[in-house]
Amino acid sequence: MDTVFLDANVLFSAAYRGDSGIRRLWELSGVELVTSVYAVEEARRNLVGTKQLADLDELLRKVRIVAATPDDRPLPDSVELPTKDRPILLTSIDLKASHLLTGDFKHFGNYYGQTIEGLQILTPAAYLKVRR
Repeated sequence: MDTVFLDANVLFSAAYRGDSGIRRLWELSGVELVTSVYAVEEARRNLVGTKQLADLDELLRKVRIVAATPDDRPLPDSVELPTKDRPILLTSIDLKASHLLTGDFKHFGNYYGQTIEGLQILTPAAYLKVRR
């Protein structure tokens, strides 16, 4: 079974548009979706409509939500991330997730397709393609 950590932008995209292809993640078998309180709060801050917030709450019913790892711990060697993204990577690693799904190309793009401490970093589209 894959343990898939969802970054805030994945949660945002799934809640923002009801017809988003990202929502296929919620239909996969053999996958545990996980995120952190930190990521949920970021997604909530960026959603404006009550329908979108309600959709996020509905999606989160099928996601395990964990506390975030503090960002003061060192990152793995050769990884550089802004402070705001450190809890996402560190929490994913601490959970021993198999995958981190993020659409944050600016900060995580250099790591797409790489495996860092057992965690493979992919876009949601790349993960869905592999799962077909």
